Amino acid sequence: MTSPVETCSYSLTLSCPDRPGIVHGVSGALVAAGANITESQQYGSPDTGTFFLRVAFTTNADEAVLRGYLTAVAEEFGMEFSLAAEGARTRTLILVSKAAHCLNDLLFQHRSGTLPIDIPVIVSNHPDLAGLAAFYGIEFHHIPVTASTKDAAEEALRALIRKHSIELVVLARYMQILSDELCSELRGRAINIHHSFLPSFKGARPYHQAHTRGVKLIGATAHYVTGALDEGPIIEQEVTRVDHGRTAGQLADIGRELEGRALVQAVQWHAEHRVLLDGTRTIVFN
Repeated sequence: MTSPVETCSYSLTLSCPDRPGIVHGVSGALVAAGANITESQQYGSPDTGTFFLRVAFTTNADEAVLRGYLTAVAEEFGMEFSLAAEGARTRTLILVSKAAHCLNDLLFQHRSGTLPIDIPVIVSNHPDLAGLAAFYGIEFHHIPVTASTKDAAEEALRALIRKHSIELVVLARYMQILSDELCSELRGRAINIHHSFLPSFKGARPYHQAHTRGVKLIGATAHYVTGALDEGPIIEQEVTRVDHGRTAGQLADIGRELEGRALVQAVQWHAEHRVLLDGTRTIVFN
C-alpha cells in the first residue's frame, strides 16, 4: 500500500524590479509544483520601482523540487526570494538592560503561543533580569559593556549568535549602542524599540521632558537596527492621546505599555515573514 504524500504549507516572500509578468511567472511556477495558493499580497513601490509579493500556499512537492521551480523564475525576473515552511520558528536572541516590561511581554506572548519564535538565550549588560529569564527557563548571559570592553562584549555576543544559530536579535530596551559593523552584520534581522518622542526628547527621562512640554501624543516605534541610531526602517508604531492631567509617571507607564505592544507586533510580523525592506522603509503584509 502506498503511503499518502504529506501536504506542506509554505510562505514565499520576494522582491524584484517591477515589470509585467511577475505574478504570472510566480503563479506558474507554483502551479507546476502542484501548489494551492491560500493567501497572496503584493505591492509595487513607486519610489524605488521594486515589486514585493507574499504568497502562502500548500503543496505535496518536495521542497528541493519547489525551490527548483522558484529559482528558475527568480533568475528570469532578477528577484530575491525567501521560502519558509509554516510552523518553522525563528530562533531569537533578546538583548536587555534593566527595564523588564518589553522582555516580560515577549516572554509571556512566546509562552502563550502567540509568537512563532524560539528564545534559547537572553543577553544583558546588567544582571538584574536573570531571575525573569530563570522563571521562563531560558539561558541568561550577563555581558557587561564599558568603553574598554565594548569590542570584546560584541565578540561574545557574536559567539552566542553562532552557537545558538540565531536568526533574529531583539533589543528589548537594551541601553547600549551597537557598533556599525554589528549593525551591518545584522541588517534586516535585528529589531529595536524606543519611545516615539525622538528626536525631540533625547537622553534621560524622556517622559519627564515630554511632560514639561505638555505633549498631547505619546507612542512607541519598533524598527530594524541600523548604524543610524534609532532611524532604521520602521516596522510598527503605537500611539495614544494624553492630556494635561497626566503626570510624568503616568506618561511613562503608558509609554511602557505601548513599547511592549509595538515590539511584540513587530517581532510577530517578522517571524511570520510579513516584512520586506524597501530602502529606508518596510513593506508589511499584515
